[in-house]
Amino acid sequence: MNHAYVYDAIRTPFGKVGGALASHRPDDLAALVVRTLVERAPELDPATIDEVYLGNANGAGEENRNVARMATLLAGLPVSVPGSTINRLCGSSLDAAMMGSRQIEVGEGDLLLVGGVESMSRAPWVLPKTERPYPMQNLELANTTLGWRLVNPDMPSEWTVSLGEATEQLREKHGISREDQDAFAATSHQLAAKAWDEGKYDDITVSVAPNTKKGVELTRDETVRGDSTPETLAGLRTVFRSGDNATVTAGNSSPMNDGASAVWLGSERGAQLLGREPIARIAGRGAAANEPQFFGEAPVEAANIAVRRAGITWDDVAAVELNEAFAVQSLACLRQWGVDQSIVNQWGGAIAIGHPLGASGTRVLGTLARRLQESGQRWGVASLCIGVGQGLAVVLENENAQG
Repeated sequence: MNHAYVYDAIRTPFGKVGGALASHRPDDLAALVVRTLVERAPELDPATIDEVYLGNANGAGEENRNVARMATLLAGLPVSVPGSTINRLCGSSLDAAMMGSRQIEVGEGDLLLVGGVESMSRAPWVLPKTERPYPMQNLELANTTLGWRLVNPDMPSEWTVSLGEATEQLREKHGISREDQDAFAATSHQLAAKAWDEGKYDDITVSVAPNTKKGVELTRDETVRGDSTPETLAGLRTVFRSGDNATVTAGNSSPMNDGASAVWLGSERGAQLLGREPIARIAGRGAAANEPQFFGEAPVEAANIAVRRAGITWDDVAAVELNEAFAVQSLACLRQWGVDQSIVNQWGGAIAIGHPLGASGTRVLGTLARRLQESGQRWGVASLCIGVGQGLAVVLENENAQG
């Protein structure tokens, strides 16, 4: 078996829904990160790229018709480079990386570009088709931005609750307080702001230029608030429940966002093709599923599987990148893994940075690779929860680790 390595990672700054990236089509955002990765490998012959895999959770709007293929064409890659779009909701781009790494390991490719994109601002409203040309009943538009839509009536009602209500149920299951949630969320903002100020993201983000006369260049994640504190977050109202049995707010949840991310994956030969040295080896992968309403803790088993397949234990793990869909789900996972919170999302997490669904997987993977490279630590875990009760995880090894 070949080894699969991460060679480079890039992403756009993430824009808030309706914000700086709202006028940018998702296929254009995807093309930007594809083109940027290629430009950062000047020795590369783009015709040697075996595949492009991009994750996308919506697929109902401008990113329809296989956004991976559209992005490669818009980015100017040779028409001979194939592309495929993967949808595992929030885990789509990490799934793309997992699929690409398997392809490399079995010898069916030496260089793959993987990533993902989402424009939650531009997600369309959809109108279901009718069974007859002129129905007599009213029809209801469905918002495709987030969550269940056009639900099959055979689905049990306890599975199809909103993401927020499911998170409140997870909070009740694990006894996680509002105070702990707000403290976790404030830390996410503070760490993200600090990382930007210290230049941690300078080499792994590409600015998005305005595409209209009224547009502005986006050079930094739009939803980071470095002055957040547990006290300020405590003043926010709950949004999914009311009364004493409500804790989840907009402040301790990830926002809705637009953005794209991408990663170079390659075999040992990838170093020659790219003219770059690898950053980290993909050492283990894991997928798990549970009851849809408890989607938030599905990463627990996914990461346990990945850690076991890597041949290590949690005691060996020095860095964790866990996508923060909600503070509750993050805390539920961390407490079950038993990891020190100080090694988690040291450059901030999705509560601050944002969660453009299809782009988040390779965002956490690329950040983890760079963290291991900078720190010299050996083992790290990247993981995400996924709506409808799934989780994914990847273990990275820094083979140049110190000691």
